[in-house]
Amino acid sequence: MIWSCPLLIIIALSAVTWTSTHLLDPFRPLERLAPGVPVPPDMKPLNVQVVALDWKWLFIYPDLGIATVNELALPVNVPVRFAITSSDQFNTFYAPTLAGMIYAMPTMRSELNAVLNKAGESWGYSGNYTGRGYSGMRFKLRGFEAADFDRWVAEVKSGGGSLALPNLVELVKPSERVPVIRFASVEEGLFDRALNRCVEPGKPCMVDLMRRDMEADRGHAHPHGVPTMPPGRSAEPLVGSKPKPALDKAPEEKGSGPNVTLRAEGGGWPITAVLTAGERHEQFALDALMDSGAVPRPGRGRPRLRARRAAGDGGLFQPTGPTPPQAAAERTGHPDPQGPTAPARLRQSRIPRAQQGRAAD
Repeated sequence: MIWSCPLLIIIALSAVTWTSTHLLDPFRPLERLAPGVPVPPDMKPLNVQVVALDWKWLFIYPDLGIATVNELALPVNVPVRFAITSSDQFNTFYAPTLAGMIYAMPTMRSELNAVLNKAGESWGYSGNYTGRGYSGMRFKLRGFEAADFDRWVAEVKSGGGSLALPNLVELVKPSERVPVIRFASVEEGLFDRALNRCVEPGKPCMVDLMRRDMEADRGHAHPHGVPTMPPGRSAEPLVGSKPKPALDKAPEEKGSGPNVTLRAEGGGWPITAVLTAGERHEQFALDALMDSGAVPRPGRGRPRLRARRAAGDGGLFQPTGPTPPQAAAERTGHPDPQGPTAPARLRQSRIPRAQQGRAAD
């Protein structure tokens, strides 16, 4: 019984979250124009196709046969269905007075169902940084009453100009702070070309490439002579055989090579050195002495050390200048000209100073 009240609260919150989240789905058709005002059954939404270009916005009204650049005009209290894509870059379509931010992505079709409830002018933006012209990538959002919107459509159609494929090719090219452009007519299928990235002449559309691959998988020839998709990872190389992954190789197939994890000669270990456990301990001790300044580091006239290259040479290092103990004696004035060995000095450096004095006594 003690958990019944928290459980009921969780169930209530879950129900509210589930329903409210689905009500905010931008793909969901509108059910009301305003609070308490449902959408009339016979009212059809206005279709607008949006293409995010560099750095401007293209709006196509397929039902009206017109198009604009950097100007979006909508009738108030009329549902609008947006189809949104991008020609090249990842953008966001954002009109604060209309709806929330919706992604505009290349080769993908986003959708937004919205309604404008108030006449007037405002601005829309790209909410995603896309380079040099991002700050000027905005459009004018104009809300009209029904009669005023009809006059605006007639004005666009009387202005002349046509948006055909050659015009779209020019629009796709990057440009900044483009003024409002209106087109009285629009060639059919331009939005699909932008969506499938086949605006350039002679470039095959992605939908045709995918359809060709589907037909090829079924054993049927494709009616259009479009290029083939590039081979994937499973394809055999053009020359030679497919390499065998290292994890699938036996130990004798992998071979061996120099230990490249060792430090270079100027900072300690030479790359070609192959050290035993005892030699590594001696190298650690010498590195610690060089870090503390007791022994000069190699290079710039100081003693240079190199790893033994053959067995039986009497030690790990062969000095090309004064030996490390001699250099340490010259630097520290140690009475023993040979100086203590590196491991012994390292051990001495780890003894507390008070104990070192007692040990000297």
